[in-house]
Amino acid sequence: MPLATYKDLCIDAVDPHALSAFWGPLLGWESHPHEDGDSCLRVGEEVRVWVNRVPEPKTVKNRLHLDVRAASLQPALDAGAVVHDEQARWTVLLDPDGQEFCVFVRDESVVDPVYELVWDVTGGEGDALRVAQWWAETLGGAAVRDEGWSHVEGISGLPFESIVFQPVPEDKTAKNRIHVDVTTDDVGALVAAGATSVREKGDGGIGWTVMVDPAGNEFCAFTPD
Repeated sequence: MPLATYKDLCIDAVDPHALSAFWGPLLGWESHPHEDGDSCLRVGEEVRVWVNRVPEPKTVKNRLHLDVRAASLQPALDAGAVVHDEQARWTVLLDPDGQEFCVFVRDESVVDPVYELVWDVTGGEGDALRVAQWWAETLGGAAVRDEGWSHVEGISGLPFESIVFQPVPEDKTAKNRIHVDVTTDDVGALVAAGATSVREKGDGGIGWTVMVDPAGNEFCAFTPD
């Protein structure tokens, strides 16, 4: 029985309205700027991504990033992205906030550009697998070990095909600029499973708990009450 349910993705940005306007067309989701300066991406009434305003600019490589599919790089470049690195199968770009994302160019017509959420894990392949197994047990789904990394598939409500966990040599040095939100009936069960509760927060009558997973990556847990 999963301990939590996937809720949505949160992205910090200096200019949420601009970043939301960038990502909406690329993902095929609707951009909705808010009067308070924040923004969100929706499909109908369902919020897929919150884009939250923060004062600090990006200074280190993101530990979480999006992979998207596209017929070419040009739409992203025309919208304000810049090429950061080129690999054999994908190209790393920076969005207008300076955050990394990867574009997989497909020769065929791209029906759904939304692909994967990728998560860095310090260590080797075994460490990536252990974190993938933790999230599979937390959100449901199955952890699968691939060549060099692991992924979790079959997560209920996840708008991406999977969450990929890749090993990296560098340690986490700053708060993640991208994180996931989950809903749960029991924050204590998440702690017992290996998460750490950092602090409780609230906004407009809505409360949540900021937590970190066993790899030290932040996520927010919302409870029904």
